[in-house]
Amino acid sequence: MSCASLKDLSLRELWELFPVILEPYKPVWKEWAADEIAYLKEIIDDDSIGIIHIGSTAIPGIYAKPIIDILVMTPDSSEWARYSDLLEERGYICMASDVRRMSFNKGYSPEGYLEKVFHIHFHLLDDRDEILFRDYLCSHPDRAKEYEALKLSLLPEFRNDRDGYTMAKSEFIYKILELAKQG
Repeated sequence: MSCASLKDLSLRELWELFPVILEPYKPVWKEWAADEIAYLKEIIDDDSIGIIHIGSTAIPGIYAKPIIDILVMTPDSSEWARYSDLLEERGYICMASDVRRMSFNKGYSPEGYLEKVFHIHFHLLDDRDEILFRDYLCSHPDRAKEYEALKLSLLPEFRNDRDGYTMAKSEFIYKILELAKQG
């Protein structure tokens, strides 16, 4: 199966090949994120952007999908076509793109996950929910453990349904975002 054929798989087939996996926190995730951020800065070479590690792998001490989420914040979307070309030339796969967000994946193969998997999210500067969520859980370890418990409880039902898994976490995420926005 070639990489092009990954695009030919149904969503169900992709979920079977790439199930939701949760692993205990690994300090190496921070190093992988730092290395990928440095690489992205070289590729993009634009001082107007910010690039940071987000997602559960950025929250010490909790189980997470072993996928490094990185947020690229830009002042506007005028350069996104150029960024997209630069990333795709280097093996990233564009998963979605619209006027407010763009996302890329790297680390998927026809045999399954590679050792290092990355999701790169492009957002406009005012779209900071992922940062608020990460920062709140990092500063409230009790809430981070609640999030971990929720994720672990969902795994048996949603191991092969990434969308269902994400939806089932939504209420908790919105609750944390409200708390974070209150200060």
